Amino acid sequence: MFPRSLRLSHRFLSTVNSSTFKADNLRVTLCSPEKRKPKPDDPNTHKFGTLFTDHLLSIRWTLEKGWDDPEIIPFQNFSLHPATKTLHYSQNLFEGLKCYRGDDGKIRLFRPEKNMERMVTSAKRASLATFNPDELLKCLKKFIMVDADWVPSLPNTSLYIRPTFMGIEPTLGVNSADEALLFVIFSPVGAYFGTKIVPVSLLADPAWVRAWPGGAGSNKLASNYGPTLSIQKNAVNKGCHQVLWLFGDDEQLTEAGAMNIFAFLINDKGEKELITPPLEQGVILPGITRDSILTITRDWNQFKVTERKITMDEVIKTLEQGRLLEMFGAGTAAVVSPISRINYQDKDYLIPTMESKDAIAQKLLKTIMDIQYGRIEYKNWTQIVC
Repeated sequence: MFPRSLRLSHRFLSTVNSSTFKADNLRVTLCSPEKRKPKPDDPNTHKFGTLFTDHLLSIRWTLEKGWDDPEIIPFQNFSLHPATKTLHYSQNLFEGLKCYRGDDGKIRLFRPEKNMERMVTSAKRASLATFNPDELLKCLKKFIMVDADWVPSLPNTSLYIRPTFMGIEPTLGVNSADEALLFVIFSPVGAYFGTKIVPVSLLADPAWVRAWPGGAGSNKLASNYGPTLSIQKNAVNKGCHQVLWLFGDDEQLTEAGAMNIFAFLINDKGEKELITPPLEQGVILPGITRDSILTITRDWNQFKVTERKITMDEVIKTLEQGRLLEMFGAGTAAVVSPISRINYQDKDYLIPTMESKDAIAQKLLKTIMDIQYGRIEYKNWTQIVC
């Protein structure tokens, strides 16, 4: 076995640790009845992500022994050494997905295999051990069955799922951790922006950049989010909900807050076109909702659907010419969020997203939620848990 002083590149690390944990070996320790928490009558009355269920899923890894067996245990705090790698060097990644209680009472996951695959990709980028994504999904489903009573049944509510993977070796050397912890917690949630569909406003400030080619902007690493928080405060101070992240000298649109961005417009050829920025530069997270929207709208075959660069100049030009019809963000938390205003260089640009009764954003929101809650079947995108 390699001595502690020898550190491996993330590529070699993932090769050495090709074994994985097995869902068949999952151990379950249930929370005692007297320690179980009251379930909320309506998650919409609580701030998003502040309530947690009675259990968590925990899987430890060490360079010496590989993966331990997964276990479901009562929800509890972790004890971490002050020198833990994740606290000093952000060797930490996470995922975000939801499960839904459908009108038929069944609990469903929406394209969860995509989240598991993306988590493995992020683990490689963070120099953490890899694992079989199918085995994590099996563990996740067993965990959902344990805390199934926490999946809310009110309209537009769901159980938010947060898998996290972090290096926990207690040393200050700037290198890959020899110990790591993968865990999953659940939180019953309502609609991300409240019970009503409220269009969001964005601050577009070219002075700040979320990610750069060659960095880790296309991975769901914790280190991508902390540096955005102060800019988010700037947006709130200017009366905006989120930040529209720009990139490059030509001020390309990349993401809106933690959402992928879409624009629906009439292009120079007079065609209706739905545009979202491409992934090739590695500065945009490949969102599952983003991919779902591209697939659904291409199946509709009602307008051109393009993954291409779009700049602030094009947004302003098409808006002034009356050719910009809609803009919206898309992500797991908010699903589809219409955009009504962009503040750019201290000027407000009003986007007419909500003015049409046939808005693409509204139609997509209904379609995706109908799939998620089992009202319609589409491409086997949902998996029934119980």
